[in-house]
Amino acid sequence: MSTKRSALAKAPEDAPKRKRKMLNIAEKVKLLDMLKEGRSYAAVGRHYGINESLVGSIKKEENNIRRTAAISFNKDAKRVVTVQVEDFGPSTSADHAVTSRFNASKGWFQKFQKRFGLKNVLLHGEAASANTAGAEAYVNKFKAITEEGGYKPEQVFNMDETGLFWKRMPSRTFIMQEEAKAPGFKAQKDHLTLVMCGNAAGFMIKPGLISRSKNPRAMKNKNMDALPVYWMHNAKAWMTKALNLDWFKQCFIPEVKRYLREKGLDFKVLLLLDNAGGHAVDLSYDSVQIEFLPPTTTSLIQPLDQGIIRAFKALYTCNTLQQLVDAVDSDQDFSLKDYWRGYTIASCLQNIQRAIQEMKPETLNACWKKLWPEAVQTPNGGSLDEIHHSAVDTAVNLAKQLRGDGFNDMTPDDINALIDAHTHPLTDEDLAEMTKPPSEDEGQGEEEGRCVDKDEEDGLTLGRLATMVRMASELQRAAQEWDPLMCRSLQFSNIIKGGMSVYKNLLVQKKKSANNYP
Repeated sequence: MSTKRSALAKAPEDAPKRKRKMLNIAEKVKLLDMLKEGRSYAAVGRHYGINESLVGSIKKEENNIRRTAAISFNKDAKRVVTVQVEDFGPSTSADHAVTSRFNASKGWFQKFQKRFGLKNVLLHGEAASANTAGAEAYVNKFKAITEEGGYKPEQVFNMDETGLFWKRMPSRTFIMQEEAKAPGFKAQKDHLTLVMCGNAAGFMIKPGLISRSKNPRAMKNKNMDALPVYWMHNAKAWMTKALNLDWFKQCFIPEVKRYLREKGLDFKVLLLLDNAGGHAVDLSYDSVQIEFLPPTTTSLIQPLDQGIIRAFKALYTCNTLQQLVDAVDSDQDFSLKDYWRGYTIASCLQNIQRAIQEMKPETLNACWKKLWPEAVQTPNGGSLDEIHHSAVDTAVNLAKQLRGDGFNDMTPDDINALIDAHTHPLTDEDLAEMTKPPSEDEGQGEEEGRCVDKDEEDGLTLGRLATMVRMASELQRAAQEWDPLMCRSLQFSNIIKGGMSVYKNLLVQKKKSANNYP
């Protein structure tokens, strides 16, 4: 016995010291991150001075621990509360529940919101109420700002972001039912953030898009600087202050400069933002004035919150279903499941652009009525509710053309539930997933991390351009031969000819380059 005690007494000084047996939430999250990185139970145990069995117990409770960490306001857990969420209620596991009732003061709660960048935090049992008095006061202030600055409707912009699940159908459809059962399914995998910005004249600039991936595989041949969106990325596809600044400098400023130059107006701009935590407070540029809406007034007076975003999502859903129907019409051997598997982020960008183009300027202009009624030209003009209902009805009819479980009995409620799902509060599982660090292979299905042959890298090669021009000519000839109405076939042929001119010119340039002609 004395020999054992003597051996213990002579243990090396650099051996791990067991300073504590109980770990707080932040330490448990870091422990789980170490395991995710491939560290062994023994190595992690030595690092924290605990035995392997306790490490295993913590691992078994991973979801509960990460869920609790996601709503923790402990400073040590700050790293896991960096995402900006729309609505977020407290949800703790039974093992970590607080037994005493906590009554937060208004000041404490406002500091909590600001510290963690939470856009709308709804405490359990206490709904956040809109600040009607603050909204009314700001309308008067905004009027004074526009009059003092001499701003025209074309020079006043509002920006807001919204979540979008870009590859999602109503939950009752068989393709979503089968997808949810697939191994490795993640509910948040198709989540992205869309940044929308428009002016009081009814013009929308190119939207920003925040993805989890920098270079999606479906975009490998695309010029990322020439997309219908301004592409941004981070691990969780959420707006951050850094991305907000990037969007402001690289997207908003050049887009607005080009627009105002085309309108023959001076570059003098007022940009209105809400007070979301992901919005940078230090945005600045010559001749650009930044204004922030008062807290809890966005639902009352922010133009983009007056139905524009909801109508956009209805139109996006409608266009997605239209693509499926078009595929059915053009392919007798069409498989809905196979086509949906091939629906990529590139398809999504097409539908985003179409949805925005389908919203009329006079309708967008009317959404400024509550904040800046003087700028609205037709107060009783196009209704976004009408656009929304029309898109939903069209989506239902398109779905029924696809047939299959969940499609042939589609209802407006199914479509509206899908639209609402884009802004639903994150579930406990979502929150747990979002606190995890990205794994090494996360996004490899989307990333371009593989070798491709030279033809794939080149995109529009000389041979491919020649094939496109030949196919267009064959299409025109087929219409002229088969269509009994000559005027219609000539109209179609002229449209094809005009559209192909850019590719014909490019083909000529490539031929000259290949032959070293000037």
